[in-house]
Amino acid sequence: MTTYFDAVNEALERLDDLGYERGERGELVNHGPMAAETLAVLGHGDRIGIWVEVYRAKPHHDRPAPSFPLDASEEASWRAALGDFSRAGDWERLFVQELAEAPWREVLVRWWPRLVSGLLAGITHGAIRTAHAVRSLAGTRDPSRAQLTEFARGLAYWAARHRGLPGQADFHGTISLAQAVAELPRERLEDFLHPPKARVASRERLGRIGELPGYTEALRAVALRDPQFLLSEMTAEFAGLYLVHTEIYPIPLLHGVTLPAAVRIVLPHLPVEMHLPTVAFVWQLHVALLLSFTGNRRGEEKAFETALKTEVPPFVELVARSVEHQDEHVIKFTEACLRENGLRPDPRYAAAAQAAQQRIPVPGLGLIP
Repeated sequence: MTTYFDAVNEALERLDDLGYERGERGELVNHGPMAAETLAVLGHGDRIGIWVEVYRAKPHHDRPAPSFPLDASEEASWRAALGDFSRAGDWERLFVQELAEAPWREVLVRWWPRLVSGLLAGITHGAIRTAHAVRSLAGTRDPSRAQLTEFARGLAYWAARHRGLPGQADFHGTISLAQAVAELPRERLEDFLHPPKARVASRERLGRIGELPGYTEALRAVALRDPQFLLSEMTAEFAGLYLVHTEIYPIPLLHGVTLPAAVRIVLPHLPVEMHLPTVAFVWQLHVALLLSFTGNRRGEEKAFETALKTEVPPFVELVARSVEHQDEHVIKFTEACLRENGLRPDPRYAAAAQAAQQRIPVPGLGLIP
């Protein structure tokens, strides 16, 4: 039987030459390392070889080359390069050097507070890729060079695509997270049945998110609770939102579950004083996703009831189906729902995982790349 360590390292070595993004305009993220690590976590390490070969067949950009060194000791140097994707190679070289000089947890604690304001990076994949690398490192007594390099690349992608959101979220409010979602006004999304136009409209709204009604108020509406509880509230709520919002492109709202589930992986390796500020940034990202990609409520208030009435197989079957499906989003989303459901059972997780498997075409058979 293939061990987790062997499966992850084989995948990372075979994916090593792929760049951070793919697609004609670089609009798609390289999910290879994340999905492969997830397959290993799910106990399907023996399937990674075949999956990697299929994934490698998709057109990817080359790995970025470094140009001008970044100095981690000079804040002005690295801060000026945040969000500059042309410096991705420089960021990668910086983190590789830092990991050669210090333990990975030390590097994580140093850079997490510097990067966490930019969770929107790569539509959340900077932080998510970093979290998968952290899970890999934490599960290994003696990390390999490939695992450390992957951690460096997760941080580098996050830094190079760093993008903040306006305003400051905190938990000084008086209502529950679910109530805050329910009270959030929506701006009609024109042409929501036509994915290309809807995606353009969503990006435009994301660009002016600070101007949208309800955004600023929602950032400070939620009452203080334990950070772990708040993460569960977010994943359960957004699993339900994914379930009922069948009218929109089926990818963006997945990250309302996968991002907080990824952050939960990292929190145990951070000082406790970083936990609540981190979760506040996650909530801010959730508000932005909801306002940008949904144009109406579409049965959100009945999402829990809808999940209860939905016939779904046990999670062991959902996992098997995700592996057979092969889409990287489906694999990662199913695993995140499985893990979150194990912590706080809720019917919305299984129903949402099944919905993703049904809505996202099998690679090569549908229109979604």
